[in-house]
Amino acid sequence: MTILPKSLVIAVGVQVLSQILKWLALTLKTRQFHLKNLLTFGGMPSAHSAFVTSLSVAIAVYEGPGSDLFGLAAVFSAIVIFDAYKLRGNVQKQARVVNRLQETLPRTEQCDQHLKRIILVVAWSFKLGKKWSISPGDVATKNLGGGSR
Repeated sequence: MTILPKSLVIAVGVQVLSQILKWLALTLKTRQFHLKNLLTFGGMPSAHSAFVTSLSVAIAVYEGPGSDLFGLAAVFSAIVIFDAYKLRGNVQKQARVVNRLQETLPRTEQCDQHLKRIILVVAWSFKLGKKWSISPGDVATKNLGGGSR
């Protein structure tokens, strides 16, 4: 008896792996060990983008890319990824304003948000979500021609 769908377990696993990767990168960068950073938002990889991508890919593998469920997941993923991209773009605009304001004050650390980095974060997270949600054995054993009806 299955309690949770495989696709959900995979997506949550990818979410956790993304957060751990982000925490590890931040720990190595700052050389400070803070467990609270496991719950940080933003940065690379985008756990939201990785989660929805892995969910969509897992559904495609287990239900088929022609299934209605995959169509729903793909649209849901596109909306989440687009919103993440737009949100990061707005953060970049705010960072520019804050940086200009900081220029009038004594020198401090400036905000660091760049469009190329934002696109890279979203794209890399999409790739991670796709890669971590599917294994070669899954592809070989599943019907990828469509969902079961």
